[in-house]
Amino acid sequence: MSKKQQTPPPKKSETQKPKDIKGSILRLLRYVGAFRWRLVILSVAAIIGTTFTILSPKILGLAVTELFQGVTGEGINFFLVLQILLVLGGLYLVSGYFSYIQEYVMVGIAQKVSRVMRREMNEKLSRLPLHFFDTRTRGDVLSRAINDLEKVSGTLQQSLTQLITSLITMIGVTIMMLTISPLLTLITMFIVPLSLLITKKVVARSQNYFVKQQQVLGILNGHVEEMYAGHQVIKAYGREGKSVDHFKKINGVLYDSGWRAQFISGLIMPFLSFVGNLIYVLVCVIGAIFVAGGRMAIGDIQAFIMYVRLFSQPIQKVANITNVVQSTVAAAERIFEILDEPEEKAESNVLPYHAHTKGNITFENVSFAYQKDQPLLQDVNIKVKQGQKVAIVGPTGAGKSTLMNLLLRFYDVDQGQITIDGTDIQQMRREDVRAQFGLVLQDPWLLSSTVKANIAYGHEGATEDEIVQAARAAHADHFIRTLPHGYETILNESGSNISQGQKQLLTIARALLSNPSILVLDEATANVDSRTEYQIQEALAHLMKGRTSFIIAHRLSTIRNADLILVMDQGKIVAQGSHDELLANGGFYANLHQQHA
Repeated sequence: MSKKQQTPPPKKSETQKPKDIKGSILRLLRYVGAFRWRLVILSVAAIIGTTFTILSPKILGLAVTELFQGVTGEGINFFLVLQILLVLGGLYLVSGYFSYIQEYVMVGIAQKVSRVMRREMNEKLSRLPLHFFDTRTRGDVLSRAINDLEKVSGTLQQSLTQLITSLITMIGVTIMMLTISPLLTLITMFIVPLSLLITKKVVARSQNYFVKQQQVLGILNGHVEEMYAGHQVIKAYGREGKSVDHFKKINGVLYDSGWRAQFISGLIMPFLSFVGNLIYVLVCVIGAIFVAGGRMAIGDIQAFIMYVRLFSQPIQKVANITNVVQSTVAAAERIFEILDEPEEKAESNVLPYHAHTKGNITFENVSFAYQKDQPLLQDVNIKVKQGQKVAIVGPTGAGKSTLMNLLLRFYDVDQGQITIDGTDIQQMRREDVRAQFGLVLQDPWLLSSTVKANIAYGHEGATEDEIVQAARAAHADHFIRTLPHGYETILNESGSNISQGQKQLLTIARALLSNPSILVLDEATANVDSRTEYQIQEALAHLMKGRTSFIIAHRLSTIRNADLILVMDQGKIVAQGSHDELLANGGFYANLHQQHA
């Protein structure tokens, strides 16, 4: 009962630009900011741990100066050197402890942010209209909800701590360098604008490819999911080669965009290393001149050289994780695209909920189009009385399933109105409308859970006796008791440990237990053998008794006894009446009947 649309893979020449890098980063940081107290603890631990690390070169320089003066003067004070080294060891130990605290806190923040975003994504998907799912591949949606979320979580956990400690290190090292030599510090500072310029240029080139990489990954997931679901058909028609070729094509685009993204972003490190080494050599030469001229102690120049390395390390760390951050921003954008999707229209002035309606249904001048310039249903008028069995027939694309999508408010009408017992369904909450219906579809859907849980899916709090009674009424009790664990048997993900007919009987039992006022049966016996069809027809007859029922049918033999048959063609009701009346009148239905006789 839906309209699917395949998304083609992008061409190799396409390079879609990210919509809003800065906005996505700020939005992501707002999630992190929700855990401000943890961030405070993280920052304090980072400051303390980094401070001890920063002090280490200065203290080590004192030891070097003492050793140098001892060699050239009155002798080495080994006790003082030992004291300095013990202090140094203590600093490294404390620094390591606070680094552990940073990692512990950051893991907690990353996982909590991931949990919040995952919950928001799940809740959002439940509020999106059917149109959203009809126009996207399942693989792409799953890739956003799983792969992209995991990428964001992993980056937060691995990179945010490095960014915080890098910033603190740069500030602390700058202060320490200024205490040693303002001139050498000024020379060292040239590394910052050069690094920023290089990083900006490279990021601007590589970000487009990171966005494309995530998009194509979603398409690849969709293709794999589709091929796995239809592997029997693929093998039956000998299309394995075509499937593999299509996979290679998408995989080639993914390789190309991934290679370009990683290669271009990987250029940052060589450029920054060159700039860093250039500054390093300059500092060493000028520092040696200062030591030779007596303007600096040898321990100070040794400490300063270490600080230059410490200063360049954070810049290189940031550059090193730039490609990860870019990929994460691309993933975050894809997540935010889902979270920003328009939801089903808000409902206001809704009428009170009635537990059970009678089932009188009217379509009055209903028109609808999936795309505004391509009308599908045009001026449809139907009047169905309580308890009637209504069959809907017509060629593929006539609008049969669309009619039921409108009745269940999966879509809302463009013009006209649909009423249940005289009440416009658009004045009722969607969940209240759908609560009146029981569905038995052509492709039965089952949970990866027990048989009992599957039957009770539509009726929360059902007792075991009620479940068994529903199974008996649906002619399912006998086969259920032959299963390894009876009603406690776990059905696997696809329900392949029971037959297609048995799955359908379980969905009928589910519908019976929910006790709906109105039924929608979408070719419920299409995929079963004649013996199983007889069992299902008996179960359906019990299910439809006293209920208004809509039967979407392709086999006209299954609807001979319908009270009302609606014949659809090109979005219009071209005829309606009983089987005998429609045959007597000739026309479209009589031609259909003759074709299927």
